[in-house]
Amino acid sequence: MGFPGVYAERGVFVCFEGGEGSGKSTQAGLLEASLRAAGHTVLLTREPGGTPVGNELRRIVLSPETGALDPRCEALLYAADKAEHVGTLVAPALARGEVVVMDRYVDSTLAYQGAGRDLDLDGLEQVARWATGDLRPHLTVLLDLEPSAGLGRFEQRDRIEQESEEFHHRVRAGFLALAAADPEHYLVLDARLPVAEIQAAVRARTEPLLPAGGARS
Repeated sequence: MGFPGVYAERGVFVCFEGGEGSGKSTQAGLLEASLRAAGHTVLLTREPGGTPVGNELRRIVLSPETGALDPRCEALLYAADKAEHVGTLVAPALARGEVVVMDRYVDSTLAYQGAGRDLDLDGLEQVARWATGDLRPHLTVLLDLEPSAGLGRFEQRDRIEQESEEFHHRVRAGFLALAAADPEHYLVLDARLPVAEIQAAVRARTEPLLPAGGARS
């Protein structure tokens, strides 16, 4: 994984990553609310999804009715979602100087389809980075959680959640490896901490990224 990365010159891009049941959506929503209260214009979105095309792709990749997919097909469906999402929603919001708060991004592809499905990581990353124009978050918050704890929070599981615990352990290891390789752009937190404590840590790390007016110079 040797791609240089592109960081938006305007706006702020914060992404939440982690395994199933780690609280990403909760923390993304809390960050959005606190930033809006402080006067920032915020786009809260998610992958897969966020656009009409993305929502249809989300249905395909997550519905148990889809059944087994070739791992490369699955990875390309996620890449298509990312291309549409970044091109039509995320990049324009950043160009306007907004704060984008994202629930899952490229790291999820590298962890789930790379480490989880055991696809060639370099080839997979090349596809994912091409699909997104190599746009990187200014900050990725990784909420780390033992898979058995996270999966135990669901009564019904989607197609990915239904994978074996061994699969989810590989995913967790994939996320941690990504964070360890670039600590400047990651905040790794124990997802078992109280919600308010995680929220405070995220806001403290995000604050220096937020110049007056919400635009990066």
